[in-house]
Amino acid sequence: MRPLLLLVFALTCLAQNDPVFVPFSPSTTKGALYRPNSGPSPRVAVILTHRTANFLSHIATRELSRRGFLVLAMNPRFENNEAAVNWDEVALDIKSGVEFLRKQPGIAKVILFGHSGGGTSMSFYQSVAEKGPAVCQGSAKLAPCSNTLAGLPRADGVVFMDAHPGNSINGLRSINPAIIGNDPTKIDPALDPFSPKNGFNPSGPSHYSAEFKERYFRAQAERMNRLIADAQSRMKQMEEGKYPYRDDDVFLITHGQGARLISFDPSLRDRTAHPRKLLKNDGTIATQIVESAMHYGAPARTAGSFRDTARVLTIRSFLSTNAIRATHSQDGIDYCSTNNSVPCAVKSITVPVLFAAMGGYTFIRDNELHYELAASKDKDFIVVEGATHGATPCKECETTPGQYANSVKNFFDYVAQWIDTRFSR
Repeated sequence: MRPLLLLVFALTCLAQNDPVFVPFSPSTTKGALYRPNSGPSPRVAVILTHRTANFLSHIATRELSRRGFLVLAMNPRFENNEAAVNWDEVALDIKSGVEFLRKQPGIAKVILFGHSGGGTSMSFYQSVAEKGPAVCQGSAKLAPCSNTLAGLPRADGVVFMDAHPGNSINGLRSINPAIIGNDPTKIDPALDPFSPKNGFNPSGPSHYSAEFKERYFRAQAERMNRLIADAQSRMKQMEEGKYPYRDDDVFLITHGQGARLISFDPSLRDRTAHPRKLLKNDGTIATQIVESAMHYGAPARTAGSFRDTARVLTIRSFLSTNAIRATHSQDGIDYCSTNNSVPCAVKSITVPVLFAAMGGYTFIRDNELHYELAASKDKDFIVVEGATHGATPCKECETTPGQYANSVKNFFDYVAQWIDTRFSR
């Protein structure tokens, strides 16, 4: 397949040539191909995508093409449509991208690049590419994959950029367990995270008791399990022809997000469990316990907002992509009950992997766990000091101006060196 049209993007002067539009099938799947402006022809290609987000002008496209790589950014067929997600088909979109890059002149290696939720997509893809559909099937899975995923072409390595552990796990940790049933007007005051009686502070950092946090984390798992039971019951009725619809239905989760305690309480501040590498602003690397520099100010006032707290899914998109079994939202998660789980997928990945957490955000321990669980013998983990989720400097985290000014350069220099060391151009 050859590129057909030039995409016109309002990119900054950092862009390395105008990207070239690459159509895929179905037509809702699309890509933008970035080539270096100068230097030798690339031997290594990088592909990045998400589950629903628009990645066509992602920061990695400019930064990695500038450093000599061929970069394909893809938008999946479910762009901006979480309710429509069929998890298997995200992997089929990635397959199209990998096959396209393998056909490009001079390309010898293909690297997957998973940022945020893109990390879930890429880890799932690579795990199935290495182990086959058996790894994502079986009765333990809430939504087993199909055999359409047989024969996925393997990538040669994976870079994880502040990958969150999965929509399923994020959803579990973000759900408000105080909701009784699924009725937003019925709230259990003993579990309300927005009640000052429980430790909430609407004007600054909150402070919840250890007892409240433990009850809360268990109640989050209990509410998720009730939602799973409801969705499975409806699916069974569909299969038996006893449901109004035969294919799917709306699955609304009231107050299904916006209630993650780590966002409110500094006592839950994200940190590594062991001394790890910290890429400091001056470019040096220290080894230490790394703690997030995230700033705790007044929380966003979203508790009463449908747009910010409700999750509008379908039964199938919930079970395949947003549900997970658990007894505790922090350390009692059945990671492999879903196929949307980085901690599960990395257990089946053996190619070289790099896990990079952003030091001004909340996925440091998650990425450390991904690193610990990865089956790869060649694996690396580093935290980028003071970087936001998107790698840019976290200015609100600074104690002095410019304290984290080099986060973008430092991160992408490290990624380029990591790739070059293993997959020489």
